[in-house]
Amino acid sequence: MSVPDTKKTPLHDVHDDLGATVTEFAGYRMPLRYGSETAEHQAVRTSAGLFDLSHMGEIFLTGPQAGAALDHALIGHLSALAVGRARYTMICDAAGGVLDDLIVYRLAAETFMVVANAANAATVRAELTKRSEGFEEAVVDDRSDAYALIAVQGPKAQGILAALTDAGLAGLKYYAILPGTVAGVDALIARTGYTGEDGFELFVSAGDAVPTWGALTDAGGDDLRPCGLSSRDTLRLEAGMPLYGNELTTETTPFDAGLGRTVKFDKPGDFVGRTALAALADKAPERTLVGLVARGRRVPRHGYDIVGSDGTPCGVVTSGAPSPTLGKPIAMGYIDAGHTEDTDLSVDIRGKHEPVDKVALPFYRRTP
Repeated sequence: MSVPDTKKTPLHDVHDDLGATVTEFAGYRMPLRYGSETAEHQAVRTSAGLFDLSHMGEIFLTGPQAGAALDHALIGHLSALAVGRARYTMICDAAGGVLDDLIVYRLAAETFMVVANAANAATVRAELTKRSEGFEEAVVDDRSDAYALIAVQGPKAQGILAALTDAGLAGLKYYAILPGTVAGVDALIARTGYTGEDGFELFVSAGDAVPTWGALTDAGGDDLRPCGLSSRDTLRLEAGMPLYGNELTTETTPFDAGLGRTVKFDKPGDFVGRTALAALADKAPERTLVGLVARGRRVPRHGYDIVGSDGTPCGVVTSGAPSPTLGKPIAMGYIDAGHTEDTDLSVDIRGKHEPVDKVALPFYRRTP
């Protein structure tokens, strides 16, 4: 049951009609699954899945100083981003802790769209507004309620979408975006996603969400399955993609998560968190994010202790789930620096130390 102030996406009636199991997530009523979450996961790996991501935030920065304002507010060099391209980046606090991870799209010379996680959209909007105060020719405009975001992910995604648009999908690079029409409605078509597969994310007017979803469903037929949050989580976990609130928090830095490459110290001007992050850049991190594969059937879950060969806790699991692709439970977690070479690890699952193997991330990488 949703609480009275829980928001609904423009597609909530569609999810109800499809019999989705819904849950409250980041203040929204969202589909958890429509049937079998394993079948939804496997559909994305083998054909295509359809996702409602309309809970995400779309915050625009426009004006001659929009790029400079983003350079100051975020850790990336966004003013150098070419029109029509996207970049993964983060917004950090003064101590270098991660407030959110973001994708920034440059739609025009003076127009950027910042896509924030739903739970952090208000924080990101407030911080961008505050951090842009010194840039008089930059305007922050939260347009989240005006947009619906629909993702088509999987090896058959391009073929399905191509039936509904004459946009140049074949030439659209990964982390690129172009305007076009999909099933007769205006859309921003991005080759981005959170599943480890090829796919597209479609930004359309909230009022166009239902017909767009319906047209995609008709075009995809048996090759396209609606997918909920559960399969999205196992897909991103297999792909080794961090989740805010799990792998990324205000207590972690980009360097902790192995994402130090996203911090651009060579861009012009200062940026929030620069001093703290510069002090960490040449130091070995105190903890390292690793992949874990369980030898048994019990699943390491968020918050469980990782135990070293000496029998004492040496880290914590940040995400864990059964992997439909590997057929084994998998997890990501942070291990303290002194135990990164420890090859005899286990996870404390309700008082029993279950052995795990440490592996390189990601667990799954699609074949090009």
